[in-house]
Amino acid sequence: MQETLIDITRLLHRFINKRLPTGVDRVSLAYIRHYGPLARAVFRHNGGKFVFRPAESATLFKWVLALGATGSPKPTIYKGLIAGCLMQNVENKFLFNTGHSGLESDDYVTMLREQKVRPLFMVHDLIPLTHPQFCRIGEKEKHFIRLRNAMQVASGIVCNSLATMEGLVSLCKEHRWLMPPTTVALLAPELPESTYTFRPVLKPYFVFVSTIEPRKNHLMILQLWLKLSEQMGDATPRLVIIGQRGWGFDEISALLKSSAVLGSLVTEISTCSDTDMVNYLKHAQAMVFPSFTEGYGMPVVEALVLGVPVIASDLAVFREFSGDIPEYVSVDRPDLWAQVITNYTAPDSTMRAAQMVRIKLFEAPTWSSHFSRVDSLLDHLALCH
Repeated sequence: MQETLIDITRLLHRFINKRLPTGVDRVSLAYIRHYGPLARAVFRHNGGKFVFRPAESATLFKWVLALGATGSPKPTIYKGLIAGCLMQNVENKFLFNTGHSGLESDDYVTMLREQKVRPLFMVHDLIPLTHPQFCRIGEKEKHFIRLRNAMQVASGIVCNSLATMEGLVSLCKEHRWLMPPTTVALLAPELPESTYTFRPVLKPYFVFVSTIEPRKNHLMILQLWLKLSEQMGDATPRLVIIGQRGWGFDEISALLKSSAVLGSLVTEISTCSDTDMVNYLKHAQAMVFPSFTEGYGMPVVEALVLGVPVIASDLAVFREFSGDIPEYVSVDRPDLWAQVITNYTAPDSTMRAAQMVRIKLFEAPTWSSHFSRVDSLLDHLALCH
């Protein structure tokens, strides 16, 4: 394995501010675990790009992987920045940027060209372009610039799914961009080992693991739970929502606050350890995942790995890695969602029993397979240089 560079700017900024890792961050952490032993850390600060020496890189990687558990990293960062100024010879080194970080800036592209590095970017999704209604104002234009810049300067592209790559191919054709060599490498789950002995909710319940934002369709699920309470009364299952509050949370928050019924049926957990999340999943009737659109959908993978049934929106990307195992329901049919959830609530549910049989056939993506594909791309690029 050759020496590479890993851009940790996004991770450092998030962890310094004590933010929990997102799905994108978890991918970046996996790259550090795999490539870190033979990599140097890159950190961008105030318009500059600093490359750490191997020993300092190892210290930073260790801290980042621990998610800041060892304390404030600032002294280490500044010490490394000073020393890093002496280490700028990175010509022809492969540079991983797995979090879209910096790509909205033309100055970043100029910097990469001046340093003569060979960047590889991971494209997680095209959602701001295909579904701008679910994103902050201005995000569509910003993401367009990110992808345009990536296509201009990248030596290679890693897509997290075939669905993402197909969208990227269409975008490049539309704008006549030359698409760099690209590979599709599915993302693997990383779940802690646990005995799962403690049942956190006594009554039958469902789990929804996701950042709470309009794209994930929490509003439909909450409205559906109100209708279920009218139909089922005391037999209504509980709902556990696990996820940080994201953009556009206000409408969901207003509904939760205004409804005493939902207050008694729905539990929101904004800060949840991986171990607790796994425990909630393992005892659930199913995980619900009614998202309007996804670039991947790691919670679906995680639930299936744990042997937990999934009721999900019918998206091509889910079928890409899960086949026909989950129970797919159109987001346009809340009535069918209610029927399926009601069925799955029953202790003798035939639908749930059938999915439990299908789950045994699930083959989870692995990081070994992922990095095998990325390494093949690196080998190809090295030969073509």
